[in-house]
Amino acid sequence: MSERDDILQAVYQVILERKNASADSSYTASLFQKGIDKILKKLGEEATELVIAGKGGSREEIVYETADLFFHALVLLGYYDITPDQIYGELKRRFGTSGIAEKASRTVS
Repeated sequence: MSERDDILQAVYQVILERKNASADSSYTASLFQKGIDKILKKLGEEATELVIAGKGGSREEIVYETADLFFHALVLLGYYDITPDQIYGELKRRFGTSGIAEKASRTVS
């Protein structure tokens, strides 16, 4: 496992630990307590902030907002007990496949 994998996994573990903590002492716990709509709202806000940073072109802001987006994406994964390894597995499955071909291979629900 690389250092990159380790930090995402470490942050995810802390998120899981805070899932049932007091909302008074943990921002993450407060997100879980407020429910999925709040988690999704924060994820959307962070995605929008990253888009704005990308448009602005400041590398520092892009890095900062990407970290926020990754964190809130991990909170969403934690809400549904989806591990980062499951995401890595999906990325590995897609690796080396044309994006057009991968999208065409998906079944329509």
